[in-house]
Amino acid sequence: MSWFEELVAGMQARLRALASGARIGQFVSVGISGATLETIIVFLLTGVITIPPLAAKAVGAEASISLMFLLNDRWTFAREGGQGIAAIGRRYIKSHTVRLGGLAVAFGTLYVLTAWTDISLIISGADFWPTIANLIGIGVGMTINYVAESLITWRVHR
Repeated sequence: MSWFEELVAGMQARLRALASGARIGQFVSVGISGATLETIIVFLLTGVITIPPLAAKAVGAEASISLMFLLNDRWTFAREGGQGIAAIGRRYIKSHTVRLGGLAVAFGTLYVLTAWTDISLIISGADFWPTIANLIGIGVGMTINYVAESLITWRVHR
């Protein structure tokens, strides 16, 4: 097999692994859990305590990423990767590292939608706009995270 044929075969294996409908559904379900936790934290920190949106996002994102790693490791990608505390620790560090791309997109989206716009959504005295902007950012970053987590953290194409 030539190097080109090996390259094509490798890309096809990655695409097949990424196209798993069950895995995508599980990843999205886990993402909804993480987004819910993050959204609650961002709302409480920005709408109730009035912490700046990017600081609230940092706190919410860390809690969310940790929750999603645990759920993905035990459910979505349960058949992938080694067992034991060292293997799980390596995946946890990889997961945090590869999620930086999706997180950067989410932070950038939140920043643009809160710092560059003059939008407010006041309900019962609380501004919901940072929460809505955060949800938009989460949605934009989810595809990046799925691909990176699948191929780098859990290496589903093997």
